[in-house]
Amino acid sequence: MTTQEKVMTTKGVAKRLSKLFKDNKWSEAQDELFCKDAVSIEPAHAAGAGMGSVKGLDQIKKKGEQFNKSVEAIHGGYSSEPVVAGNHIAIAMGIDATYKGKGRQKMDEIIVYEVKDGKIVKEQFFF
Repeated sequence: MTTQEKVMTTKGVAKRLSKLFKDNKWSEAQDELFCKDAVSIEPAHAAGAGMGSVKGLDQIKKKGEQFNKSVEAIHGGYSSEPVVAGNHIAIAMGIDATYKGKGRQKMDEIIVYEVKDGKIVKEQFFF
């Protein structure tokens, strides 16, 4: 990075992340805002559903692809405004979807992101 390049602040990352999420640009958010060795942490009960914790942007994207393949239809959803505290961002999200072999379900979660040097280094899901 040159001295002229500015590192995005946590508030800047939060604002951009929120905009991309509201535009349903999940992959773009990962490409633009995540560091290559970021970690994604799921709750212990999610691992049984095939959604375990992973390390590395490629693995995070693969996990997202697996989730997308499990969805038959999305009926609705939301993404809250981000809350920023220090180098952390919290966003509440919800989805109303029909899943293959599981039927229609609603899920609400909070995702906490950790930012370092203008990039997301960790995401952790709570649901």
